[in-house]
Amino acid sequence: MGRSRGGLSTKIHQLVDGNGLPLVTVCTAGQDGDSPMLLPLLEILRVERTGPGRPRTRPDAVRGDKAYSSRAIRAHLRERSIEAVIPEPRDQIGHRKRRGSQGGRPPKLDAENYRGRNVIERRFCHVKQWRGIATRYDKLSLTYRAAVLLHAVIAWTQHLRDMP
Repeated sequence: MGRSRGGLSTKIHQLVDGNGLPLVTVCTAGQDGDSPMLLPLLEILRVERTGPGRPRTRPDAVRGDKAYSSRAIRAHLRERSIEAVIPEPRDQIGHRKRRGSQGGRPPKLDAENYRGRNVIERRFCHVKQWRGIATRYDKLSLTYRAAVLLHAVIAWTQHLRDMP
């Protein structure tokens, strides 16, 4: 639990798959930024394969909002051959244009792929519908994270139950 302008709060950071099912969940203090947590989330990611082989540790693409747009994040994703589907914020566009030809090319954005980001937003809407998560009643971060993980387990259970 951390202090931010709104008081004591906690942020939930999740990596979700294309169906909106959580793969990795981390809770941090409310004043912590979103973008510094992306790389630790990617380090935790392990998705088991259906057949033999090591678990997948690298997604095909990362969809994020403008908060995740930084040169460091884009460089890290490029090194790992992960497509960055992250729009460039207006201030970064201005900085790049001000530098002229030294500013470099604008980062590529696949608009069609970016439309799938609503899956992520819907996931967080589902999480925040739980009263105990939306309004944090737990004193310990351990019990709050347990509630978030319980919600993730329920989401996976519902998904697996609906499969033929």
